[in-house]
Amino acid sequence: MKVLFISLGCDKNLVDSEKMLGILEERGHTFTDSEEEAEAIVINTCCFIGDAKEESVNTILEMARYRREGGAKALVVTGCLGERYRQEILDEIQEVDAVLGTASYDAVADAIDRAAAGERFVQTDSLERLVPGGGRRILTTGGHYAYLKIAEGCGKGCTYCIIPKVRGRFRSVPMEELVEEAGELCRGGVKELILVAQETTLYGTDLYGEKMLHELVRRLAKIPELRWIRILYCYPEEIYDGLIQVMKEEEKVCHYLDLPIQHISDRILRLMGRRTTKAQLERMIGKLREEIPDIALRTTLIAGFPTETEEEHEELMEFIDQMEFDRLGVFAYSPEEDTRAAQMEGQIPEEVKERRRDELMELQQEIAFDKGGGMVGRELLVMVEGQVSGENAYVARTYKDAPNVDGYLFLQTDEVLVSGDFVRAKVTKALEYDLIGEMVYADESAE
Repeated sequence: MKVLFISLGCDKNLVDSEKMLGILEERGHTFTDSEEEAEAIVINTCCFIGDAKEESVNTILEMARYRREGGAKALVVTGCLGERYRQEILDEIQEVDAVLGTASYDAVADAIDRAAAGERFVQTDSLERLVPGGGRRILTTGGHYAYLKIAEGCGKGCTYCIIPKVRGRFRSVPMEELVEEAGELCRGGVKELILVAQETTLYGTDLYGEKMLHELVRRLAKIPELRWIRILYCYPEEIYDGLIQVMKEEEKVCHYLDLPIQHISDRILRLMGRRTTKAQLERMIGKLREEIPDIALRTTLIAGFPTETEEEHEELMEFIDQMEFDRLGVFAYSPEEDTRAAQMEGQIPEEVKERRRDELMELQQEIAFDKGGGMVGRELLVMVEGQVSGENAYVARTYKDAPNVDGYLFLQTDEVLVSGDFVRAKVTKALEYDLIGEMVYADESAE
């Protein structure tokens, strides 16, 4: 069949989508971007926060209309929304033929066959299950970078988060499987691997009895074709000396860490179920910058958590002003059903949450502009993402920039470059979040 595949949500969900695409291709299916041409539709959904849930529901309803009016023989819903509201989706949206849970996505080809034969069903496996590795994976990132999901689920128990209920407990992927998958990706043209999980720094604790992220990174660094390794989603309390050491020693590891702190008030952190204090966060950030002076630190914050006072919001603003994170994102708190935080008294009005979020982002915009100005005159190794249409200019990323969440460097050159090329660039100007630069020379070691 011709399959229209829609992937929503985070990069971890995207890895599942790419594996589903590989399974479908191996079973002889082809793909289309056209709803009218689609004979089957698969939607990999997200429900992490309210906006993501709304996007998933609206997408299902829109595709249900095409299923009703067009020629599609099957509509399959997978992912976090499917896991969380499996029977409700099947009962309330008659055009949906099958719902697969998060631990059942490898059944996607069978689901299409069963749906096309007239079945309507829910399939959910135990959230203790880790979908077996191996098999084909079709990259949707352009082929020069890829996400490597090193673990599934989470056991942290943050009071605002639904992930343990839809993804299960923390389960590490065996190291041998990851090294094999990474090798295949890099032999296929991938030059940057981005390590993701709900919590990357705990990798290996369930399989090997200790943190083994540093050892995984060392083994990945031995892949000849690989140029960059980037690590996301490191809970600050779990960052350890072995990880810092491997970042210092392995030149392929980007001096970049994503450490979501969410807040800085000790009281709010306790209410969130977080396992750090303001003093501990200050010490960890100081240690990282002392050990790796050029490290780029990214974080995420939640504005307007239940009972957050204006004084605590101002405390967070002051902390962000002092710490000067290189990259920062802010979410207005979203109360998710079946979470402890949603039941708390003292819920903050929507307009207050949004105002606090905006104030944090305006402050970060100033910090980002100042930091960008400090980059002017520096030479950096950058990865080319693509050409600016109609111009002798390219979009590129520095080691400080993860795809889709951070900034870009716009590279001016008459040279002909392709996505995935590494070049040396000199920064000539800073914008609000992005940089402008000129090419110094092609990086011969990338050949």
